[in-house]
Amino acid sequence: MSDDFMPRTAAPAAERPAPSWAKKPPPRTKAARTPGKITARRYHAPRDPHEHARKIAENVLDAWYQSFGGSSIDVPLGTVAGLSLLRNVPGLADWVLNLQPEQLPQLLKEIYLGHWIKRPDLLNRAIRLYDWAWNPDPDKQQLRAVHAVTRAAINTGLMDLTGHDDPWQRSEADVLSPLLTGLRHKSDKKWRGEYHTPACITDLMANMTVDKDIQPGMSFREPAVGSGTMFRSVAQRLRDLGLNPHDFHWYGNDIDSLSAGCAAVNAIIWDLGPRCLIGCADSLAPEDDYAKTRAEAKEAFEQRDRYMETASTIVAFRRAFDLVDQLMPSKENAA
Repeated sequence: MSDDFMPRTAAPAAERPAPSWAKKPPPRTKAARTPGKITARRYHAPRDPHEHARKIAENVLDAWYQSFGGSSIDVPLGTVAGLSLLRNVPGLADWVLNLQPEQLPQLLKEIYLGHWIKRPDLLNRAIRLYDWAWNPDPDKQQLRAVHAVTRAAINTGLMDLTGHDDPWQRSEADVLSPLLTGLRHKSDKKWRGEYHTPACITDLMANMTVDKDIQPGMSFREPAVGSGTMFRSVAQRLRDLGLNPHDFHWYGNDIDSLSAGCAAVNAIIWDLGPRCLIGCADSLAPEDDYAKTRAEAKEAFEQRDRYMETASTIVAFRRAFDLVDQLMPSKENAA
């Protein structure tokens, strides 16, 4: 073989002085510059609360799918629904943002259980939104997606929209409606015939139908309640007229369990009152589905009372045993 095909050894080059920029230490990364604690961003929300709700839904959808959360749309929907039940007390948003992914299911369980004590009927209706949080062996990738959804929702101002103490302020928009619509596949919505009425239409209908002659004790019935947007508009109209939604009866029904679950959570967020019932059945069926809904609500409260009585008994026994241990001399003292 000729030497022309062999690599030639290059002559050693003379050493050059290092440039001035190479003598400086490399710039610190963003992670190194920022402290360990994460704080919520100050989101400049649109003036229109409905546009704000749509922006929250868009950012949550991006976070869920970019984190490969999967096809279980009840998980991101239930995460946002649970966070919407929180009140925006100082420091709470920062505390939630600093939770680890594996800590979020416990947070959501505590949120839902806290409201279950007050309204077991509505929380039982919304069980599809949060039953995944009780999974003893959760998928780690799904938890990371839930973590991304939590950060996206809070950093887009979710708690600024739904965390007010005043029910009128937290009823300005329906956050769950655009999120549920965005999570549904186009063919799925077509098959279900699920088309949520825009808020501008429901507001117009409420202003046209609810006038000053309305009296407390009357009922509002919605056979295709969806996420409850029509109820929101009527409740706001009542408040504008100086009336309290607690003084009226609300009967909402939807054939889809996720939509009914969203309506049940929204009934708590919008503070529709103790006379609000949400059912999940076919409104075109001949039987009286509202009678079934009332029976299910009654059973939910009775079950709650049984559980609370059992829990109180257990606590009383534990306190009694602790008192006996304090009164009885220990073996070491007896010796």
